[in-house]
Amino acid sequence: MFEFIMEHDQPRAAVRVYFDTGKGFHDEQSVFMPLRRGKMTKRICFIPYGTRAIRLDPLESEGCFAITHLRLVWLRPRFAYDRMSRRLCSAHPQYRDLSSRVIIQSLKREACENGLSWKKLAIAHYEETFMHCAPESNYHYWLEHVEPLREPSARQVVAHLAQLSQQPLISVLLPIHVASSEWLTACVESVREQRYQNWQLCIADASGSREIHAVVERLATRDERIQIASCEPQGRAMAGNTALAMANGDYIALLSPGDQLAPNALYHVVETLGRHPEAEMLYSDEDRLNSENRRYDPHFKPQWNPDLLLTQNYISHLTVYRVSRLRRIGGFRKGFEGSQDYDLLLRFTQGLTARQIRHIPFVLYHWREGEQDCSLEVGQHALREHLAVFAPGAEVIPERVSNSYRVQWPLPEPTPLVSLLIPTRDRVEILRPCVDAILARTDYPNFELLILDNQSSCPETLTYMAQVADDPRVSVLRWDQPFNYSAINNFGARQARGSILGLVNNDIEPINDDWLSEMVRQVCRPEIGCVGAKLYYPNGTVQHGGVILGVGGIAGHAHRFFPRNHSGYRHRLNLVQNLSAVTAACLLVRKSVFKEVNGLNEEHLSVAYNDVDLCLKVREAGYRNLWTPYAELYHHESVSRGADDNPQKRARAEREVTYMRTTWGSKLDSDPAYNPNLTLVYEDFSLR
Repeated sequence: MFEFIMEHDQPRAAVRVYFDTGKGFHDEQSVFMPLRRGKMTKRICFIPYGTRAIRLDPLESEGCFAITHLRLVWLRPRFAYDRMSRRLCSAHPQYRDLSSRVIIQSLKREACENGLSWKKLAIAHYEETFMHCAPESNYHYWLEHVEPLREPSARQVVAHLAQLSQQPLISVLLPIHVASSEWLTACVESVREQRYQNWQLCIADASGSREIHAVVERLATRDERIQIASCEPQGRAMAGNTALAMANGDYIALLSPGDQLAPNALYHVVETLGRHPEAEMLYSDEDRLNSENRRYDPHFKPQWNPDLLLTQNYISHLTVYRVSRLRRIGGFRKGFEGSQDYDLLLRFTQGLTARQIRHIPFVLYHWREGEQDCSLEVGQHALREHLAVFAPGAEVIPERVSNSYRVQWPLPEPTPLVSLLIPTRDRVEILRPCVDAILARTDYPNFELLILDNQSSCPETLTYMAQVADDPRVSVLRWDQPFNYSAINNFGARQARGSILGLVNNDIEPINDDWLSEMVRQVCRPEIGCVGAKLYYPNGTVQHGGVILGVGGIAGHAHRFFPRNHSGYRHRLNLVQNLSAVTAACLLVRKSVFKEVNGLNEEHLSVAYNDVDLCLKVREAGYRNLWTPYAELYHHESVSRGADDNPQKRARAEREVTYMRTTWGSKLDSDPAYNPNLTLVYEDFSLR
């Protein structure tokens, strides 16, 4: 057991310990330890037999640090496996809430089925819970040790395919306008090596190159399932339509020359279609290939996230479409070269439900370096045309730093009244900056601020509330009951005159004047439920980038402690997106929606998780929750309530955790706005 405490100046940090068994120090014989600043980190590791030396690398990047505790404790094997099983119980989704005995039995059974040592399998799963500090840091390890455990073997694929009653023909479209003969050959071979055999490869050669055409003809002679056609070099869209015209399958998959499919790519597509025959479109996770054919830069995507698609083409590849619908919308459009895939996605998905769009959480597509299309201007044109159909007042603003878009939705006329509810008790030093800042730094013209006073007795606080109530926008309402966050806000909602409710903590301070305007623009959309803001700690680090379900067992704040200017995982700290939940420290919801789901849960969630519960009820009612980075505020998190530091508070906290697990259990462990390959232990989108 390594025990380690280190102070450092990084937003996040990790230690790596290397073992030399006579061949020097290598990553293959090392242990990775993600750290939290100033907190004890404990990590079980098996020191290889014959170790001659141990090396400690305190940081993965340049920075300042101070080691305050370092200890190596030898453990008996039984004790070690017991502690490892406890870790799996708390941090591994496959073993969550199981006993140590059941976990070890499950490990032995899984190891036997796969011909592995159960102890090595236990270590591998234990290692998975420490995949941390961004996917790039550990992707090589993940590819060697984690992905093979999750991907079915060739034998398992054959056995499962034999059980499928439907094995549809999939037509793979390969339009070529620029290509390397070497990469093109590897691309075609990746199709021929598919473990699912019922495919057709439709190659449309628009390269105008004799060399490439000769390569294509040679490749076609290797397999009768490959069909080729030549077309004029008029761009990718026209070449795509030429390939589409050759397709005989019920579904088509898009492939770019130089890119490659994973061997199980089409198998996963057919397996998913077998479970979801209603699917009109499917898409997978992806990564990239460098010049040495080494995989890197994985993109683990959420399930269908329509508002995220309005900011960037997060779907990309592998994408599979039902042919009948694709032809009905006219295929690819000329004039959208450079973002023809994005234009196609926007048109194809319009009117589809989440059930008809399926995400496959496996890395099935490998981009070749430099092959992705990324014309911001063409994509902006496609997005404007898409929005003009159902939101003619929306404006599309390109964000060049993140190669994305901001959709600015129109404000209703007249602007609806927003009722901001601020529960508080004493602590004028917290309340005053919050209320004064909202009144001074909010350009939205039509809001009321309701201070919900929960038994304040401090004379200075009472004086301030009396003074600020002179502002016609402010009212002070008394709640003379024991603290119950849910009950206080439900009381405020009943008194509110506005058609929009704002749940706001008394330790919030706006940064940008249009914070409320941005949130109102979003919450007035009929399909949207709860809207959350981007919150920072006073030191400028991110406190809230939305809520990810399942982190820590219930939920956690996305990207917590990231620097203010960090873009987050795949730029998601800079993008409007649908999330399962947002924090009630600053949350807007239409009053009608709040009433529809019976508000906050006063009985079971008096302090914690009431916002997560509210958001999940709103989601179950058919609305999409949304988080926007364009409403920025400071949040002095929970300073007025304090910590759960006595037996009564701890007992209450445990009851709330039990209620959430009992009520929402399986939904907490499968957040559609997240990805099952990403961690539920940390809040940084690192690997699971």
